Amino acid sequence: MKSQIVTFLIKCPDQKGLVAKITNFFYEKGFNILSCQQYVNSIEDTYFMRVRLNANGINLTKNELENSFLELAKPLNFDWSVNYGDKKQNVAIMVSHTSHNLYDLLERAHEGRLNCNVTMVISNHNKLRHIADMFNVPFYHLPITKETKKVQEAQVKELLDTNKVDLVIMARYMQILSSDFINHYPERIINIHHSFLPAFQGANPYRKAYERGVKLIGATAHYATVDLDEGPIIEQDVKPVTHESTPTTLKIIGADIEKLVLAKAVKNHLNQQIIVSGNRAIVFPEAGE
Repeated sequence: MKSQIVTFLIKCPDQKGLVAKITNFFYEKGFNILSCQQYVNSIEDTYFMRVRLNANGINLTKNELENSFLELAKPLNFDWSVNYGDKKQNVAIMVSHTSHNLYDLLERAHEGRLNCNVTMVISNHNKLRHIADMFNVPFYHLPITKETKKVQEAQVKELLDTNKVDLVIMARYMQILSSDFINHYPERIINIHHSFLPAFQGANPYRKAYERGVKLIGATAHYATVDLDEGPIIEQDVKPVTHESTPTTLKIIGADIEKLVLAKAVKNHLNQQIIVSGNRAIVFPEAGE
């Protein structure tokens, strides 16, 4: 096995002896456990584990490991996945007019703070092409109207699938994706929006927030689902504001929060720190990575 670090994500009905059975399995295979994080949802009697393993010197193929683990997983009703950390995930960023999230993600990826390959930027406008050009990332301008929505989404899917994109980031892509599109990439589309929803929907939410005199503004990053802006929440943050804030300052503060929240959500996904359970995302903290 060429991989140095192997990460298992496990979800199953809670029961006695899980930690012992799982860790003993890896011990018997010769792995060194680097970290073992767990969480029990006592309301739903569900157990979650994220375990990172050092595979150095392990004389097993991936198929051998997975088939062997399956013998443990089946009787215990595991829902599980494994990542070998031997390749960077391919990421596509979708964006419309606003540049802050796009620039921040491209900069982080360029500096190695996001472990991924940004393979393309897709936009329904041509406005932000220069930012993609700055980082030598291919930019695809695919305009969309109500009449061309189906054709445009088919073009996007063709681009994503042809380039083997693993994760789609909606960095303020101001279009509603169809259910067919979303279901084609389950738990592989991350969206960002301000945390006013559902209070201030539509255009100019910061003006509406100003008019209501809000005292907190924030941002939410979540997986996209067919229920608009109601998918499993990955990351959120808020910042207190006062009556002295203007619509402009609120927008600036909101953009800064969005950048941090979206980047953290993307990093959590890329690092295999998330297990989705129903409409909840169980997000394990970084364990010394």
